[in-house]
Amino acid sequence: MGNQPATPESSRPYMPGYGILDATGGRGLLPWDWAVERLTKSRNYWVATTCPDGRPHCVPVWGVWLGDAFYFSSGAKSRKARNLAANPNCVVCPEDGTQAVSLEGSAEKITDAETIRRFVEAYNPKYEWDLKIETVLDMGPIFAVRPRKVIGVDATPGEFQGSATRWQFGPN
Repeated sequence: MGNQPATPESSRPYMPGYGILDATGGRGLLPWDWAVERLTKSRNYWVATTCPDGRPHCVPVWGVWLGDAFYFSSGAKSRKARNLAANPNCVVCPEDGTQAVSLEGSAEKITDAETIRRFVEAYNPKYEWDLKIETVLDMGPIFAVRPRKVIGVDATPGEFQGSATRWQFGPN
């Protein structure tokens, strides 16, 4: 947990037809902390995966942002877990569409006890839950989605064109 740079490279996303300003226009590029705050504080998230036949699949989940990745649990036989086993590429979006964040990454199963403990310790107070490590291990995998690319936009009136930001994590 920590193989991402602390601050990714930021730029404007390519969004033809939307009037996106250059990087110095409007309020300028959003700081990475802006996206991390939304990835941390959201209660519900959408996870989009791809079925083996190419159909999209999108479901809401609960999860936590821990340092460098978004973590969530899943039933081992759920559609999303089976999709991620076949193709780990996915998109995670916090529920807010006004101050929107879209994280593209690759999900990996987490099996080490220390990371699972940290997941449970962050998850329980956030959701006022009493999840046990043993329950997590019995229920199914914990996934970590580390970002490759994140796009954030503040869609409050007058902010969209001058706030759209893309954060890039290494080569695509």
